[in-house]
Amino acid sequence: MASRSRRPERRQEPLSRERIVGVAVELLDTVGERGLTFRALAERLATGPGAIYWHITGKAELLAAATDAVVAAAVSAGPAGPTGSGGSAGPTGAGPSPQDAIRAVALNLFDATEAHPWLATQLATQLSRTPWGTVAPRIFESLGRQVRAMDVPEAHWFTASSALMHYILGAAGQNAVNAEGTDTPGSEVDRDEFLDTVSTAWEGLDPDDYPFTRAVADQVRGHDDREQFLDGIALVLAGITALHSPGR
Repeated sequence: MASRSRRPERRQEPLSRERIVGVAVELLDTVGERGLTFRALAERLATGPGAIYWHITGKAELLAAATDAVVAAAVSAGPAGPTGSGGSAGPTGAGPSPQDAIRAVALNLFDATEAHPWLATQLATQLSRTPWGTVAPRIFESLGRQVRAMDVPEAHWFTASSALMHYILGAAGQNAVNAEGTDTPGSEVDRDEFLDTVSTAWEGLDPDDYPFTRAVADQVRGHDDREQFLDGIALVLAGITALHSPGR
């Protein structure tokens, strides 16, 4: 009688909240919010929906947790690239200056919204509906600590940090929307062609009603979104420094 060979037991990674959220982020990246269902999540995790509900109560909590996971990774990461114009280094051996730390957080969040097309919408939702959750305080803390390190007077901490936060999320969110419109599969829109169309339309505006818009129309062509974003951060930081420098 032939002996049957035993199948090696298949080891599965224990189901945890962190693993569920990680797979949820993967699903959001590939199929979007509509495709993120507990059935799809259960299939990807090779488990039953009931096991997932033990860790996550519903889709709203799942989306919030996925958003927080991506944001946490962004604000805790180091510099994501060149600091752009207006960069300033801290003292030798003392690490990055507060301004450089802010630029790093800003650029990491900018890149996160590009890498995760669903993130911009979820950030707006989380910050407007549940600002007491983990997402808003996490971003605010990462910026506010650096604002404080810039010697901004305490009475102006909230305003300065809010200005940075609103610019970062607004500009990053708009860039994500623009990128989604030109990168959608099946879309025939090319970014350079799109910008050229905008520039041409602005150049054709009435010179009496839109003299300034016509004057900058050519600057729209071929501009670099990341560089423009960092230039905006430099402007906000310069304003904070000018208004709240010690001894002013």
